[in-house]
Amino acid sequence: MHPLSRSAIALLLAMSLAACGEQAPRFEQAEPGEALSAGSATVMKFDQNAFSMPSANLSPVRRLDFSVGNSFFRNPWVIAPASTTARDGLGPLMNTNACQSCHIKDGRGHPADSERGNAVSMLVRLSIPAGAEHAEVVRERGIAPEPVYGGQLQDMAIPGVMPEGKVRLSYATRIERFADGFEVELREPKLAITELGYGPMHPDTQFSVRVAPQMIGLGLLEAIPEAALLANADPDDSNGDGISGRPNRVFDQVTRDTAIGRFGWKAGQPNLNQQNADAFFNDMGLTTSLFTGNSCTDRQTDCLTMPHGGEPEVSDNILRLVSFYTRNLGVPARRDVDAPQTLQGKALFHRAGCQSCHVPTFTTGDAAEPELANQLIRPYTDLLLHDMGEGLADHRPEFEASGSEWRTPPLWGIGMTEAVSGHTQFLHDGRARNLLEAILWHGGEAERAKQAVLGFDSDERSALLAFLESL
Repeated sequence: MHPLSRSAIALLLAMSLAACGEQAPRFEQAEPGEALSAGSATVMKFDQNAFSMPSANLSPVRRLDFSVGNSFFRNPWVIAPASTTARDGLGPLMNTNACQSCHIKDGRGHPADSERGNAVSMLVRLSIPAGAEHAEVVRERGIAPEPVYGGQLQDMAIPGVMPEGKVRLSYATRIERFADGFEVELREPKLAITELGYGPMHPDTQFSVRVAPQMIGLGLLEAIPEAALLANADPDDSNGDGISGRPNRVFDQVTRDTAIGRFGWKAGQPNLNQQNADAFFNDMGLTTSLFTGNSCTDRQTDCLTMPHGGEPEVSDNILRLVSFYTRNLGVPARRDVDAPQTLQGKALFHRAGCQSCHVPTFTTGDAAEPELANQLIRPYTDLLLHDMGEGLADHRPEFEASGSEWRTPPLWGIGMTEAVSGHTQFLHDGRARNLLEAILWHGGEAERAKQAVLGFDSDERSALLAFLESL
């Protein structure tokens, strides 16, 4: 821990008084180094390629591995058997044929077009209520998979195999009103799965729509010390602030033991290597040394008979290179950190209590890649689970996460979403069409913060959004 400066002590005192309603926090200027969200790994790129750059402190030699990993992340995999033996084995069932197809430009995915059945960059997770007979699979996977379709609906397939179904979304809308009368229309997705290829689903199937998250800064999040994450956990709300974040505890395929989850919308994966291996297996039907066998269920007989690309289809070296790439996707620097409107919005962010979950700073410890170690970073997340209320609930538990709990998503880079991804659709299922809608979907532990924001006038709303768009 670094010793606190006088200015830091004054800032903490101001925040404490604000919590008691005596004084709102004020920020007269940006903090030293505040624009460098990823420390010395921060990149200076502000166009559609802003999320695709290597960490700024990566050496030229190490950038070669980054480029090779990028090629396996970006380029399509093919059906086996093929002359391209290092990249074959796709399917038989899948959601896409390349990582980049979901994480376009390494950015955020978007929900399925209501007029199309293909849900590229969005998927639907499946499970059923777990019974005693599911104990072992729940220990390792965190869920009891749907008996016919498994844990994830795969809406694409290779020739000769029937896709599992088609995904469509429609929306119901409602109005949220600010204290000054300003109205915002919120939309709630309604999921429909049609053209089921293998018969009806279990009557109690639980569904969860998920869009692909942005890829930046993942190696830095992986390098936050476990003790630093646990320091923010308050599962019993012992301080009475209404926030009771807690870690998800998940299964590590390498150690065969429990670990703290960090990645995925419900923090269902403990590290990037496993996150990537799981995506290869479930999203593209490709095996690794972590996930072997076949993603087809016993009812999918045509799928089970198809040729594969060897065992494993993704070699340990390729998985290593892809993990190196995903660890080292740099975080772009913030913009306008000293602008008066940005500083006003930062104060309003704190006044509403948003920083209780979107924790601004951490210092990384030991890291899988040395460039990511010992960096002061500003991800605006605690990586913990929080109950977000009925409005955002998917009613689908995952390991220790309940059906209404979600991991706090990092906010760094959120202001570059439109430049990189070409849209501004947020939250786990992309229902929010802009940042203001995303804020207004907050409930549960975040209800108090949302109500504070609903009291903001037009200038305050603009300032809050200016701060978020600077991240």
